[in-house]
Amino acid sequence: MYKKDFPFFANSKTVYLDNGATTQKPQSVINATIDYYTKYCSNTHRSGFGNAAIATTEFEKSREVLQKFINANKKEEIVFTSGVTQSINFIASSFGKRFKNIIISSLEHHANIVPWQMQNRTLGNGLLVVNCSDNLDFDFTHFEKLLKENPNSFVSIAHVTNAFGKVHDIKRIVSLAHSYSCPIMIDGAQSLSGFKIDVQDIDCDFFAISGHKTFGPTGVGAIYIKEKFHDMVDPYITGGAAINLVDLEQGTTFLNSPYKFEAGTQNIAGVIAFKESLKYIENIGYKTIQKRKDELMQYLDSELKKLPDIIFYNDLKDCSGTRSFNFKDIMHDDISILLDKMGIAIRVGHHCAQPIMNKLKIKGTIRVSLAFYNDFSDIDKLISSLKRAISMLKD
Repeated sequence: MYKKDFPFFANSKTVYLDNGATTQKPQSVINATIDYYTKYCSNTHRSGFGNAAIATTEFEKSREVLQKFINANKKEEIVFTSGVTQSINFIASSFGKRFKNIIISSLEHHANIVPWQMQNRTLGNGLLVVNCSDNLDFDFTHFEKLLKENPNSFVSIAHVTNAFGKVHDIKRIVSLAHSYSCPIMIDGAQSLSGFKIDVQDIDCDFFAISGHKTFGPTGVGAIYIKEKFHDMVDPYITGGAAINLVDLEQGTTFLNSPYKFEAGTQNIAGVIAFKESLKYIENIGYKTIQKRKDELMQYLDSELKKLPDIIFYNDLKDCSGTRSFNFKDIMHDDISILLDKMGIAIRVGHHCAQPIMNKLKIKGTIRVSLAFYNDFSDIDKLISSLKRAISMLKD
C-alpha cells in the first residue's frame, strides 16, 4: 500500500526487513535532495546572494519543523548533527564528562557505551549499568538503588533498544532520574519512526535523533538540548559559523545555541530533506503507523513460532517493530547468507550490542525489523525462505 511512495521498491525485488539499520526514503525526500543540488546549491548562514538565502531559509525551516514535530519549546533547542552517534558523543564530551558517574541500561547500543569508556570509565568505576530481567525488562528497583547511591549522576538510556526492540518506560525513567538530581539523555534512534515523541511531556534533558532511521537522508540527525542546559554544554566542534568574535589576544566568543554547536558546513541537503520525511510521517499519522506495525508484528510472531527449534529472548510485550531470534544448532550467519541468496534482507550478528549478547551467552541473533511499508507478503516470503534455509542447513 505504501511502497509506491518509496522508489527503492520499484527498483529492487529485495524483501527489505532491515529497517532497524536504516529505512527507505520516500520520493519527497529524494526530490528535496535533488532540488537543493540542482536548483539552489549554496552554503548557509554566510553568503547574502539569492540562492544562499534560499538554502538558509530551507535549512532553518527544517529546524522549525523538527521543533514542532517533537514539541520542543523553542527552535534553539534543536541542534543538527550527523546522527545519533555524533549526538551522543557530543553530549558525552561536552557535558557528560563532568559527572562522576554515568548510568546506562544493559541493552545499550555501542554508541551509548564506547563514548563513556573513552573517558576511562569502566564498569563500577564511573560507569554504572542497570540490570535487566530474563525477559530483558528494565529493572526499576536496581535503577533506583543506583540513583540513591549515586545522586547527581548523568543518565543515558535508549528509548527503544537496537538489538531487541524493547521499549523502555522512558517517562518513568526520566522522572526517577530527576528525583535524584540526574540530568538524562534519551537515545531516540529507534523510536521516532514508530511513535510520537513529545520531549516536553517526557521531560528529558537531551534527546538524540536519527534522520536515516526515520525515512530521512543518511548522515543527518539532531540533538534536542533543553534550554536550561545551553550555557552548560561546551561547543563540540569549533570553527566557522559558530563564533561571534575571534581575536588573537582576547580569544573567541561564541554565538548562542544552536549555532555555537553547528560549526563548519553542515549536511545542508540532508537537513533540508529531513523535514520532508517528518512531513511524510505526519501525513500518514502515527496511529496508522503503529496500528500497521502491530498487525505485522503479530503476524510475524505467529508465523515464526511455527518454525522448529526457534529460540526467542523476549516476548513481544513493550516491543516496537523488531524480533530477534536464533535456531538451535544453526549459526545465524549461515541463515543470513542463504536468505540473501533468496532475496531477503535481514540483519544478523551482535547488532552493536555485544554486552547484552555476552549476558545471554550468544554471539548474536537473527533480527527482523519491520516498517509500516512492509506487508504480509514480505513476512510470508521470509517464513518460506527460513524454512528452506533450515532444511538445507540441517540436511
